[in-house]
Amino acid sequence: MVLNSLPGIGPVTVNRLLAGFDGDARRVLEAGAQGLRGIEGVDPGVKKSIADWRAHFDPGREEERLAASGADCITAKDAAYPKLLGEIHDPPAVLYRKGSFGFERPCIAVVGSRRPTFYGVGVARRLASELAGLGFCVVSGLARGIDTAAHEGALEAGAPTAAVLGTGIDIVYPPENLELFRRIGAQGAVLSEFPLGRRADRSSFAMRNRIVSGMSVAVVVVESAVDGGAMITARFAGEHGRLLFAVPGRIDQSTSGGCHQLIRDGATLLTGVDDILSELSYLGGLRPGPIAEKPGTPAAEKGLTGNEKIVFARFADGSILAPDAVAAATGLGAAEVGAALMVLELKSLVGKRLDGTYEARS
Repeated sequence: MVLNSLPGIGPVTVNRLLAGFDGDARRVLEAGAQGLRGIEGVDPGVKKSIADWRAHFDPGREEERLAASGADCITAKDAAYPKLLGEIHDPPAVLYRKGSFGFERPCIAVVGSRRPTFYGVGVARRLASELAGLGFCVVSGLARGIDTAAHEGALEAGAPTAAVLGTGIDIVYPPENLELFRRIGAQGAVLSEFPLGRRADRSSFAMRNRIVSGMSVAVVVVESAVDGGAMITARFAGEHGRLLFAVPGRIDQSTSGGCHQLIRDGATLLTGVDDILSELSYLGGLRPGPIAEKPGTPAAEKGLTGNEKIVFARFADGSILAPDAVAAATGLGAAEVGAALMVLELKSLVGKRLDGTYEARS
C-alpha cells in the first residue's frame, strides 16, 4: 500500500522493486538509499522517494481513511486476488477492494462506448445477465453507457459483478453512478490500484483498462468508436492472450466502427453467449489431459464440485432435460444449475441440443 501511494511509482516499478527483495514490500521500505542502489531500471528520484517514504505517507492516517471508506487491500499473495491478473507482465502490487467477493468465478469483461445506442445498451445488459446466470463474474469499468448497462445486467441476474475504477476507491466517477457503486460493493466488488484520493485522468483510465482485461478470460466489446476507450481494453486483451469478441452493429453508426475494425482484424464476431461458450469449450479441448485419478473414481466425475455432481447425476439414465427441469429435480437455483451446466459442457460431459435441452455425452 505504501509503495503504491508514493509519487512517480507505477506498477512496473513496484514489481521491479519487489522482485529485488523477494516480494517483501517491508524490506523495500527498510532498505534505505544504500540498499536500493543495486536495483536496476528504477529512477533515482523514485529511490529517493522510497528512502524518505515517511515524508510522503502516513500509515496511520491511511488506515483510518481506508476504514472510513469501508474498503480493504489485497495483494497477489491473497486468495482473493484475481488469479489471471497476477499472470500479466505488470500486475498491480496492491488492489483496494470494496466488497467481499473473492473472484472464485471466472471473469468476462463487457465494455464499450460511453455514448451508446439503445441497441448497444440492450445487448450489453442482456449479455451480462446471461453470462452472470451461467456463473461468470461480469467485469467492467463503471463508466457511463455500456459499462453501466453491463453491471446492471449482472446485478439484475442476482450475481456478483466487479467494477474497476480509474480513480481512488473513495471517489465515485461518474458521480451519477453512486447508487450503482454501492450495489456493486454490496453484491460483488469495486477495485482500484490507485491510492485514496487519486483523481481520474487519461493515463489512469488506460491503466484501469489493463486490469479489466488482465483479470478476465475474455473481453467483449459491445459498441465502440474507432478511437474509443474500449479499443484500449481490446488491445490489452491481445497482449494478454485473452479471447476477444466484438458485437457487430450498423455500418453507418460511428459507435460500431471500432467493433467492425476489431472483427476485421481477427476478433470473434459475437451474436450471443453461445459464441463465448463455444470458444471456451474449443480452448478447453486443447489443454493437456488431466492427471489420471486413482482407481475407483468414476471417469465422468473427475474434478467435479458438489453442485456439478448433483446436476450431472440427473443425466446418468440418459435423460434429456431443460435447465428448469434440472432445477426442479435437484432443488438448486437457476443460477446454480446454469453454472454447473456450463462447467459440464466445457468438460464435454454434457452437450446442449438445438432445442436448448441438455444430454450426457457418450
